Amino acid sequence: MKTIKNKFIIGIMGLGLLGLNACTENLEEINTDLNFPEVVPTNMIFSEANRMFVDNTRDGWWSARMTLPWMQYSAQLAYTEEDSYQYRETQTTNGWNIIYRQTQNLKSIIDFCENPETSVQMAAYGNLDNQIAASRVMLAYMFDQLASHFGDIPYWSYGTTDPDFQALQIDEYLQPKYAPQSKVYADILKELKEASEQFNTSEPVFTSGDNIYGGDAVKWKKFANSLRLRIANRIKSVYPEANSHINDAIASGVFTSNADNAVHSFYSSSTEASPFWQTFFVDNRTDFATNSEFINLLKGESGDYGVDPRLQKMAAPIGVEPADVTSGNYSETSDLSQYKGMPYGLPAGRVADNGVVGLTSFVSAEILSPTYGEVLMEYSEVEFLLSEVNNWSQSNYEAGVRASMEKWGVAPSAIDAYVANLPAANMEHVITQKYIALYMQPQEAWCEYRRTGYPDGDILLLPGGTGNELNGDPYVFVPMMSGNVIATDIPYRVRYPQSELNTNANNYNDAVQAMGGADEINVKLWWDVN
Repeated sequence: MKTIKNKFIIGIMGLGLLGLNACTENLEEINTDLNFPEVVPTNMIFSEANRMFVDNTRDGWWSARMTLPWMQYSAQLAYTEEDSYQYRETQTTNGWNIIYRQTQNLKSIIDFCENPETSVQMAAYGNLDNQIAASRVMLAYMFDQLASHFGDIPYWSYGTTDPDFQALQIDEYLQPKYAPQSKVYADILKELKEASEQFNTSEPVFTSGDNIYGGDAVKWKKFANSLRLRIANRIKSVYPEANSHINDAIASGVFTSNADNAVHSFYSSSTEASPFWQTFFVDNRTDFATNSEFINLLKGESGDYGVDPRLQKMAAPIGVEPADVTSGNYSETSDLSQYKGMPYGLPAGRVADNGVVGLTSFVSAEILSPTYGEVLMEYSEVEFLLSEVNNWSQSNYEAGVRASMEKWGVAPSAIDAYVANLPAANMEHVITQKYIALYMQPQEAWCEYRRTGYPDGDILLLPGGTGNELNGDPYVFVPMMSGNVIATDIPYRVRYPQSELNTNANNYNDAVQAMGGADEINVKLWWDVN
């Protein structure tokens, strides 16, 4: 048997990547365990990598205990110190490790597709160029998640040889350097452009195993362009070349309807169900309610938008418990008093009187469903991006609101009435409406807040701001110490895992020094110049 250069495979049951023993030239036969083949089909690797990534970034930890509450979509009925920025180090450590494991899996797809000894076999699972292109898109998405949370990161590029890009190459770099964010993002844009151009839209990406687009190369191409538009728009203030990427991504074809939305599908069995459903019904964590600040916005009690008909689609009435929500055993109501969010950032002594199941609204039946699809990016966001690109275009702004409401199943007459009363498009209104549309996509909402400062303190409860308990009593939101600082704003980043300091100390220290000398939540990222 010949030597296979790629030294990574994925375990069938999601055990990650295992090292292969290289065969010698004189060894003709070896004992083979058929339950763990040396080369796993690439469609299975792709399915597992995406599933594990979404499961562990939209779950009860990475999302529900950090960015969902920080962006005030949700609030916890217990462990409220995490809402006040004192998160547990295991949350970020687990996220870091899991995402890097899945980027390694995606790289293995590319290696198998390009290796002459395995490419013929892998061609049976989809067009080889398409498999590589889709893997590049998801690598870009995952590396963006890492960079937008931590800052400088170990990074790997398919198409760029740069001595700073040392990740995912353990034969050469057991302790990889941290690449500067400026290099990481410039390369992500390049990767997305090349991936878009690499897709052969007349052939499937994968014959099976694609739980995002079902192998549709046309939609994958649009996703690559739309994701490039998102990221280029985010960094345009610090990276002038981003503007050419914005124009090229639009010209190359971005999302044009909700049919293009990048949504990871889930199924009804407990082992294949959506991560938020598993949080509630497998892990028995029913301590996540909707946030009072978000409910107030949807009820028209803050902002300039009036009552939002998405309220009933996004939240359940008070008194409805999770089991009733997931079974759909409740009725939507126009009585706004039946929708109340959990007060956010309460003083510790006031949590018990407010964090009571039945007094606040849980998320809606659609969200708390085992088959709820997790959105990676959607058409409404593209319209809001186009509004910004087109100097805060009113038509794109309204189209973004319509697209979001249509996705949530709002009645056309209610959509028309809401859109007719929208305030004129400007940065504040477009970004605030984008914030509503990004419900359950808190990571991107967090990026937009850091980039623009919206929604502002008129809508969000920021440190030092005054909120109200369920009984109307006022209180002041005072964050807790996180690391060595008490934040004066929503955190700008999260700290690197302690394991990096233990196992990759020199490169960790270099990265911290490059970002200002402190591994703290109040250190701004490269593109955060607001």
